Amino acid sequence: MQIIRSIADLRIARRDLEGTLALVPTMGALHEGHLALVREGRRRADKVAATIFVNPLQFGPNEDLSRYPRQEEQDLALLSQEGCDLVWLPTPDQLYPEGFATTISVSGVSERWDGAARPGHFTGVATVVAKLLIACAPDVALFGEKDFQQLAVIRRMVTDLGLPVEIVGVPTVRDPDGLALSSRNAYLSAAQRDQALALPRQLQQAAARILAGEPVAAVLADAEAALRDAGFGKIDYVALVDADSLEPLDRPGQTMRLLAAATLGTTRLIDNLSVAAPQQSQG
Repeated sequence: MQIIRSIADLRIARRDLEGTLALVPTMGALHEGHLALVREGRRRADKVAATIFVNPLQFGPNEDLSRYPRQEEQDLALLSQEGCDLVWLPTPDQLYPEGFATTISVSGVSERWDGAARPGHFTGVATVVAKLLIACAPDVALFGEKDFQQLAVIRRMVTDLGLPVEIVGVPTVRDPDGLALSSRNAYLSAAQRDQALALPRQLQQAAARILAGEPVAAVLADAEAALRDAGFGKIDYVALVDADSLEPLDRPGQTMRLLAAATLGTTRLIDNLSVAAPQQSQG
């Protein structure tokens, strides 16, 4: 596995890689969810590259940039075990050199939900992902569906800019008890880890109630109340949205997704769930 730290070395390494390339952009602190992306990349391309970069552009002034978990040696070992061919670990000055003045903003899908709760976040995401895609020139890039709005923003950005890369979403990986894997789960105490289970459970219950025909607004209000009862503090949103546009739905639609973001202690957790009615058999 090649470990690359400069753009100049990346260009040489990329030129020498033969066959198709899958890219897995990460911020490190890798877990099974990231490794699932690498495995999917190996299924879809001849070679797999990953990036590790804690992107300052997507953190707000009061967010957790300084304490975001960093474990480079462990991350590199995990990627090597999964058969990753190349890892690029750029520094901020390489991606954002002195005088850097160009960012990418994606309208529409970025404006609600996390876009409203974290102003500027998706501009930081779109900008860094565009730079990583341009530098690595992959044929396919893989992102987890846990960050469902992020995936929508990246797809829109790639389409609008005409970047020659296929964007693939990989289903959320969960612990056996249902909690979505996240690098930020490391912030949770043992007691908070148990409380956090209310998030996926409330999404599951909300999905079942919506499919049973209960009013959407009442179901969402009940889910928020249940999260507060479980110990969550600030709840940014619990929403039923169109899975393509991410616009809110007040009644069931053709393609639906439940989105939620809430804070437990000092840790902000996000999750989402597809809401799909059982397909009726053709008689």
